[in-house]
This record gives sequence, C-alpha cells and structure tokens, in this order.
Amino acid sequence: MMSKIDLFVSGEQGVHTYRIPSLLVARSGTVLAFCEARRNGGGDAGDIDVALRRSLDHGATWEPMRIVADDGANTIGNPCPVQDRDTGRIWLLLCRNAEDGHEKDILAGKVGRDVLAMYSDDDGVTWSEPKDITGDVKLPEWTWYATGPCHAAQLRNGRLIVPCNHAVLNRESGTSGPYAAHVIYSDDHGATWRIGGTVGEYTNECALAEARDGSVYMNMRSYRGRHRRAAARSRDGGLTWSDVALDEALVEPVCQGSVVEDGAGGFLFSNPASEKRERLTVRSSADDGRSWTTEAVLHAGPAAYSDLAVAKDGNVLCFYECGEERPYERMTLARFSRSNNDGRGD
Repeated sequence: MMSKIDLFVSGEQGVHTYRIPSLLVARSGTVLAFCEARRNGGGDAGDIDVALRRSLDHGATWEPMRIVADDGANTIGNPCPVQDRDTGRIWLLLCRNAEDGHEKDILAGKVGRDVLAMYSDDDGVTWSEPKDITGDVKLPEWTWYATGPCHAAQLRNGRLIVPCNHAVLNRESGTSGPYAAHVIYSDDHGATWRIGGTVGEYTNECALAEARDGSVYMNMRSYRGRHRRAAARSRDGGLTWSDVALDEALVEPVCQGSVVEDGAGGFLFSNPASEKRERLTVRSSADDGRSWTTEAVLHAGPAAYSDLAVAKDGNVLCFYECGEERPYERMTLARFSRSNNDGRGD
C-alpha cells in the first residue's frame, strides 16, 4: 500500500515557497521532516528559515510546523540531519549566508557562506543555538558551500559523515567554480568537525550511504552534460574517493537526489527520473548501487528535490517537492511498503 500526505504547501502559513526536503528517522521511531521556509519568494536567497514537522507514528500523522532555525532576514537552510546512535543526539548541519547575498555574489567571492551545527537531545522537540563551525570545515579559498541537501549518515565505526559541496575562488578572474562534492565528518560525537575528501569536479548536491563491505557510496548531481547521475566510492570513511563515474541507469535533469541504506543490505535512491524536473521515482539496488530496479513512480508530473528514509515499521518514506504545473507547489510525504514495486504512483 501507498499513502501520501502534503506536509508543506507553498503559500500557507505566510510562506511563499517551501523547498529542500530532508528526513530523519530517530532511533525511537520519531520521524523528522525538515525543509526551507522561503518567506518572500521562491529563490535561494532572502528571508529563509528552517522548518520542521514531527511524526510519532512512523509518518502517518504529523505535528504542526515550527521554525527551528531563523537568522532574521538572512538565508539559513540546507538542513542535513544525522543521529548519533551512541549518544542519541541529533545533529543538524546548516548553511547561512554571511550577508543577504545571492549565489552569483557568493561565487564571485563578494560575500561568504557560513556552516553551522545545532543539536537536539529530545528527538527534535528542543534545539541548541546554532554553532558556527565554518573555520573547521571550509577552506579560505572556498566561496559557495552547501550541506546536503538531504540527510547525513553514521558509519558502522561511529563516524558521523555529512555530504557537502563547494566552489573555489579564482582570484584572477573574480569567479569561482566548478562545483565539487566533498564530505565533512566527526569522530568524537559531534564535538569537532573536519574536512574529509573532495570528489571530482562538476559535481554537487550529493548523498551517501555505507555499503555492506564498509565502503561509502556517494551519488551526486552532475554537470557533465550527459543527464546522468554521478557516483564515487570511498574505502577509508570518506577521506579519499574514487574517480567519478556516470551511472547510465540513473537519468537526471541536473537536479538533487537521495540515497539511503534500506535496512536489508541494499540501497534506495530517489530523483526526478527524466531530463526534465518530473517523474519522481524511487529505485532500489541489491548490489551497492551497481544496478537499479524501479520500486515506484511517486509523481509523474513536475517534481524536483527529495529525501528518503526507512521508518521503524519497515515502510519506505520519501519526502519530495511536486506539483501539477510546477515542481514547487507542495512538499509531499509518500509512505509505502517494499511489496509495492509495481511502478505505479499517482
């Protein structure tokens, strides 16, 4: 069976547009759904806050929306959560524009982009104040910086690992780029954060999961002109990465996607499986991302960003942007059993 619920609808509660979905299933079973509440417009800069809704019944019903991070008229977003299974603490990594700058100004080195970390010890009921960790996880020559967007992960050895991306300033030309994916990590339960390895250029908006053999699989948005997702692997916990390879099975319109361990030794992957932002599709892999089988088409019409999680009751959760005329009309949570693999959605 499949059920769907709209968690955020653009135009409601004084918010022009909701975007950038991120999911976390806590060890208690509580489900947290984060997104950006873009107050005055649909663009990536301006008065943008981080919104949260919680579910105590595996995603069937949801508490009202509340704001967990607000930097006034500035941009604070790209929520990327992970729970430390040893301490129970939920970490939420974020980015903030140092000034109210647009991406083109950040890429030109005119304004900065900060990296923040905050935490909750009660499954998202209350949150610490954001702590600025920029100096630990961002090199001086990096301009654009983004966490996620989607969830982070904890490896079996305890490492917290966060997918990120950046661009590098060219001081001679006053521009920066191309984008490149990288990770940051903590080996001390979030007390300190470090920069891990950088993946190949022309990649960003990455997602990662640990494979059965302990390697880390990263799946990335690609700017290589082929409309295919990019992938790389690490065998040292994200400190170094293989060369980037394009996955011919994963068509994309140059957009974000999500990957998660499925709880049964495989991966789940979601993205708009088209050369346009449409046809939000969930796929599964039983061989660590080397081949894929379609699980479900959740929305055949306009769709964009998404994030995946597996609820404690075993159902798959996919939180995604969609609409009838454009991809950003609402943010929907689909909940379905793995037995529903007939490829039918709406």
